[in-house]
Amino acid sequence: MALNEIKKRIESTKKTAQITNAMRMVSAAKYNKMAQDAKDYFLYAEKVRKMVSHVAKSQLELLDDGVPIRQDGLNYIDFHDMLLERPVKKTGYLIISSDRGLAGSYNSSIIKAVQQMFEEDHADKSEVVVLAIGEPIAKFCRENGYYVAKEMHDISDRPTFGEVQAIVKRAVKLFKEQAFDALYVCYNHHINAVSSQFRADQVLPLTDLDVLDEDEDDMANVDYLVEPSQGALLDVLLPQFAESQIYGAIVDAKTAEHGSRMNAMRSATDAANEMIDALKQQFNQERQLRVTNEILEIINGANALNDNKKKED
Repeated sequence: MALNEIKKRIESTKKTAQITNAMRMVSAAKYNKMAQDAKDYFLYAEKVRKMVSHVAKSQLELLDDGVPIRQDGLNYIDFHDMLLERPVKKTGYLIISSDRGLAGSYNSSIIKAVQQMFEEDHADKSEVVVLAIGEPIAKFCRENGYYVAKEMHDISDRPTFGEVQAIVKRAVKLFKEQAFDALYVCYNHHINAVSSQFRADQVLPLTDLDVLDEDEDDMANVDYLVEPSQGALLDVLLPQFAESQIYGAIVDAKTAEHGSRMNAMRSATDAANEMIDALKQQFNQERQLRVTNEILEIINGANALNDNKKKED
């Protein structure tokens, strides 16, 4: 390879390394912010879960005793739909992927895990209802014959609840309307800056709300004073709690995405730097070879002149 060509490749690779390193730093900043958001939201969600669990537990005890939930005679269908299991004929999956690339195997690992899960759990594709965040998973489901009830694309790097509430509320509404009988949120769970793991968490029905005990909740033996009633409160709290669980998964998934992109850009930068080192070594070898050849040509030329002089003498 000519020296000029090697120089051009070195300069080109240096520019690539600068770009990927800049993208790594941007992703690192986004990751740090999102990781803190996820940590803060987890603390909030845990407090809400304990409160809702305590209130719902009281209502479940009333149901077991046959005590009416409401005094106004209205049907308490929301309560039953959100808390009680029913035979599962169809299953809803809210699956979170990313519309942005350059994040390593982030999307491909989700698609692979979802495909395996669907094949193992559902003999008939009509049993599956998908709510998709991100074009990659939406495209996969459409191309493979799975019904996509709603899609959402291009969510921001630091999504707010207001930004994603349309698909979140749609998921809860479809469950209440019995479009499916169980809802799972599927995403890459953030473990740390360098690793994540696919998860499929059941969100609806809220079957684990009555598991708190005195060791877990220091307010387990306290009765809240609620107006107008606990039933009316749960009418509002249970859907909002389910929505908060889904939003928490979106925050978690976005954190994992930034971490994956940060690591992908770090790997790309390291690979570019290794290529630069290899090209520099090749450049030095080529230059040394050229210098050596030039010296040999000079020596050979000098020897030829000396031989000619000797012949003339």
